[in-house]
Amino acid sequence: MERAERWLRRYGRPLEAALWDFHFCGGSKEQVLRCLAAFQNEDGGFGHGLEPDCWLPKSSPIASWMAGQILVEIQAEPAEPVVRRLSDYLLSAEQVEPGMWPTVLPENNDHPHAIWWEWREDAQKEWMFNPSVELAAFLIVWSSSQGPEAALGWESLKPAVEYLLAADSVEWHCLRNYWQCLKLLQPYKKQFEAEVGYSYAEVEEKAKSLVRATIDRDAASWGHSYKPQPVEFVKSPADPLYGELRPLVEENLRFFLESRSDWGIWDITWGWGQYPEEFSVARRYWQGILAVERYKVLRAFGWV
Repeated sequence: MERAERWLRRYGRPLEAALWDFHFCGGSKEQVLRCLAAFQNEDGGFGHGLEPDCWLPKSSPIASWMAGQILVEIQAEPAEPVVRRLSDYLLSAEQVEPGMWPTVLPENNDHPHAIWWEWREDAQKEWMFNPSVELAAFLIVWSSSQGPEAALGWESLKPAVEYLLAADSVEWHCLRNYWQCLKLLQPYKKQFEAEVGYSYAEVEEKAKSLVRATIDRDAASWGHSYKPQPVEFVKSPADPLYGELRPLVEENLRFFLESRSDWGIWDITWGWGQYPEEFSVARRYWQGILAVERYKVLRAFGWV
C-alpha cells in the first residue's frame, strides 16, 4: 500500500489522493469535497472529465452519478452545498423517458471520449437505467424521502423496477446500478412497496438472480477481459450475496493481491479505440481510481 500511495500522489488526481487520505490516513471529508467541487458546474451537475472516459465539460448525468457515488462513499451530509446543488441539477435536468436521465449527450462527440460514450440517436436503448436508477436513490436518500427530490426519486424508480422485473438479463453496469440502489434504499423497505408497487424483497431477489448469472466466475479471465468480477457487486461482508458467494469473493480478493504491479496498483483492461493521447491520461486517472477502490474493498474484508 505504501508504494501505491506514492504512485497515487505522484501520478493520480488530487481527488483520488484526497479519497486515499480519507479512507487510509485519517484525512477529512472536507478535503474530498473541495477536490470534488472543482468538477461541479454552476447548474449543480458535474462534468470536466470527472468520469475519465468522457471529457465533456458540461454537466451530464453520468459524471453527476460518479460524483454522487463519492458523496455517498464519504457520507456527505445532505445539507452540504455540493450535495444540495447536485440535487437541484437532477431536479431540473430533463429526462428522455420516464425514469431515465440521458446517459450520453450529443455534446460528448465534441470532446475526447471512449467509443462507448459516443452519442447516437438510439444510444439510450443500450444504456437504459444506467445510471438513472442510482440517481433516483440518491435523491431519496439525500432528502430522507421527503419533498420534491424524494417525489422525483420514487417516480423515477417505478419504471426502472418494472424494467428489472421483466428482464431476462440486464447489462452488468446497469445491474450494478440497481444493486447499489437497493443497498441505499434498505432503510426505506416499508415505503418502497407503497411508492413503487412492488415489495423490496421481490425486487432484491430478482436483482440477486441476475447478479448470480452475470458475474464472471472464470478466475483465469480476471484482469484480461472486461467482465464483472464478483467484487464489482459484493464490496463488503455486509453484502446480501456475500454468504453464498464467499469462496468466489475470496478468490477475487486473492487475485487482487497477486496481480498488483511493482507499484502496488492495477492497470485497466479497456481502451478507447480513439484519441490515443487523451486515453493515456485517462488510463492514469483510472489507475488511481482502481487503487483507492480495490484497497478499500480489501480492507473491508480484512485482507490489508
